This record gives sequence, C-alpha cells and structure tokens, in this order.
Amino acid sequence: MHPFRKAVENGDMDAVAALLAEDVVFTSPVAFKPYPGKAITAAILRAVSRVFEDFEYVREIANPDGRDHAFVFTATVAGKKLQGCDFLHFDEDGKIDDFTVMVRPLSAAQALSEAMGAQFDRIAEEAAAAR
Repeated sequence: MHPFRKAVENGDMDAVAALLAEDVVFTSPVAFKPYPGKAITAAILRAVSRVFEDFEYVREIANPDGRDHAFVFTATVAGKKLQGCDFLHFDEDGKIDDFTVMVRPLSAAQALSEAMGAQFDRIAEEAAAAR
C-alpha cells in the first residue's frame, strides 16, 4: 500500500502533511483557483478529513515510474454519497508536488463545497499558524 494511502486511511494527517512538497499545488474540485503551498494544502486536507464520513479508497492506480498515482475513493458529506479521485504527482524526492481532486455527482460536489466553505476560517488559521 502506498504511504499516502496508508496515512490517509489511518487518519494520520501529520504523515500526510510530511508527504507534501513545500511548493505543492492543490486543485480543489469546488474552487476556481488552485491553492499553492504546503501549509494551505495540509490545512485543506485536514478540513476534508473532518467533513468526509465513511471515507474509503476503493482503487489505486499507479504509473510504472511511481511518479503519478490516482486514488479512487468513496465518501459521504452532508448525507450525500460521492465518488472521487485524488490525482497525485510526486517530485524527484518522493514528495507530492501536484494534488488534484475530482468528485461526482454534482449534488455531492455542492454539499462538499458548502461543508468546506464552513471550514474556511479554520483552514486559513491553520495555514497561517503553519507558516
């Protein structure tokens, strides 16, 4: 099992953060602009772990060179079941430098957007504290 998947499934958000490159770029399924930087990405991922229920990775797809991974997941947010995928790219040092998330269906993406919006102040505070 990939160390990222293991950390997420164990709820070890410190281990997840340790896998992020300082210059990681996080692309959200519900925000227009990407979020650059480790501090904000780690804070967003912590918030996601608070709003997702019944989170489970159901498939892991890897490029033979190990630099690109896709982790397919299911979860529930605000009573809406969703399917999603974390697309990760790893730099030369094995750190995540690109993190893109996609989710479906639209009703679940909207519920996720609302739930994450409610977390925004906490996300900003955590990111600022980590800098």
